[in-house]
Amino acid sequence: MHERGGENTGLLTLDGATAGPLSIRARSLAFVDPASQAVLQLIERVAPSTAPVMIGGDSGTGKELIARHIHTLSGRTGPFLAINCGAITEHLAESELFGHEAGAFTGAQGRREGWFEAAHHGTLFLDEIGDLPLSLQVKLLRVLQEREVVRLGSRKAIPVDVRLVTATNVDLSEAVSAGHFRLDLFYRLNIVQVRLPPLRERIGDIGPLARHFLSLYSRRLNLPEPRLGDAALRALEAYDWPGNIRELENVIHFALLVASEQEIRPEHLKLAGQPVRHRAPAEPPTPSVAVTAPPPTEATQEPAPDLLRRAVRALLDAPPPALFTDVERLLVEESYRHSGRNQVRAGALLGVSRNVMRTLLKRHGLIGDGTGGDGPESPDAGDSDGGLDGASDSRSDADGATARERDHDLHGQDQAEEA
Repeated sequence: MHERGGENTGLLTLDGATAGPLSIRARSLAFVDPASQAVLQLIERVAPSTAPVMIGGDSGTGKELIARHIHTLSGRTGPFLAINCGAITEHLAESELFGHEAGAFTGAQGRREGWFEAAHHGTLFLDEIGDLPLSLQVKLLRVLQEREVVRLGSRKAIPVDVRLVTATNVDLSEAVSAGHFRLDLFYRLNIVQVRLPPLRERIGDIGPLARHFLSLYSRRLNLPEPRLGDAALRALEAYDWPGNIRELENVIHFALLVASEQEIRPEHLKLAGQPVRHRAPAEPPTPSVAVTAPPPTEATQEPAPDLLRRAVRALLDAPPPALFTDVERLLVEESYRHSGRNQVRAGALLGVSRNVMRTLLKRHGLIGDGTGGDGPESPDAGDSDGGLDGASDSRSDADGATARERDHDLHGQDQAEEA
């Protein structure tokens, strides 16, 4: 825990010097909100034991920080090692976890200890445990029961003393029902369950975290530390935070770059074009908010789905030559513009992956072949994608190719139906 001026700030941070091999989604965690304080009290009670701990929570909520804090409080003398199960290829997973002997497989030129041996007398953190292949789940269960590992290519059992902490952002009980996760392993890992609430459910942590990130990036960028204005804080507390703490860090970093005054205001906050969360009716209305809705009119009083349905019906009454292509291009273009020309966020708005979004952007000539434009802190990211205005020459070719492909597919379907 960090202290400032002799007072406990309730912040738990991970310094770059102590970062392990796992890429950290959240490097800071606050325990100011009552929901976070309840989590802290639980881990302080269970940390001194050797019982396995399963941490559940969305991506970016700070699950690895919780695991590291459990290790720190446990008093174990060995190291803390973190592994992302989703990042290990299936054919190398057994070797990575349990080690191998020389000649155990092609390319195994020497003996190598696995992660369990390396974490002896310490803590092993397995993130995304739900991604572990079923074949390895059986062997992991045996290691937990027998407290020993057998290297690949060997018959000798090696005793290990490891505290296992796992994390997942999915419901493992549903994975058990679907046959993707072993029930006996689930019970073995789920002795102590810690649920880390998303940032939107612990509003009291937003202010301390935001001020911490302001101080952190002010020092890194050698800039005077601005004050977080009351209106900006209300905007942060009203936002839904789908990216949790990592997104908050990016928003504060960007605000510090664009704010020329000594105060962070709502217009400095880049909130990814996502809608703000509606507050409960029992709370008093806020005198000033970051995002204000336009006054009600005949258009805004009608629900958005009804407006869209009327517009589609009007188009169908007098359809243009390439209706589907035009509508698709409009949807892709507007979502791309609305998300600040960020492919990941635009794809999230449409419910598709970044690869699908990139394919659509290329199809309609909105980006080139070798462009990116996904930097979360670059206000001019759209320029690197070739821009929206400079792509008009390639749109007609892409539209024509798309229309010809669609006509070919429809013609093939008609022939199949006639047959």
